[in-house]
Amino acid sequence: MDPVQRVIENFNESIRLKTEASEQLAAPVAAAAELTSNCLLNDGKILSCGNGGSAADAQHFSSEMLNRFEMERPGLPAFALTTDSSTLTSIANDYQFADIFSKQIRALGQPGDALLAITTSGDSHNIVHAIDAAHDRDMRVVALTGREGGQIADLIRENDVEIRVPSWSTARIQEVHLMIIHSICDLIDRRLLGLET
Repeated sequence: MDPVQRVIENFNESIRLKTEASEQLAAPVAAAAELTSNCLLNDGKILSCGNGGSAADAQHFSSEMLNRFEMERPGLPAFALTTDSSTLTSIANDYQFADIFSKQIRALGQPGDALLAITTSGDSHNIVHAIDAAHDRDMRVVALTGREGGQIADLIRENDVEIRVPSWSTARIQEVHLMIIHSICDLIDRRLLGLET
């Protein structure tokens, strides 16, 4: 296949999924923004985690919160649990890789905080453990998933929000996850800055 045509097809697949998913995902994205905004307004913090590309998304989210998104505002308390290599490797070495996020949540999470858990498959063991730990700490969860939701779908409680991208392609799911993250950031800013319409 012609490489240029392949690039065009990739763009078109991404556009198609975003267009098809927008109406299905709009309500849960708005609910996630409300959950996280309320957390911040009540002096809570948002912890985020994921693996691989989803780890980068967790860091992307926390940077938009701590610094700024598109509007000037004070920094907001959000922390990616993916960034401290000494902590991650010590937990993985002394316990198991599945505990790298849950041990941090049990140490840092407080009632009223929120967890942003990102996994394209919904089956990442360390994300499953992270959600269990968040619930144990009376935290609410926003889970970004894909495919059929995996094990995460069964862990989501009534006060949590799962945003499941209707695709089996990891790349396409991650592209929509980034759109979701930007939408949540936008809605948080509008709520906290009093720009809701």
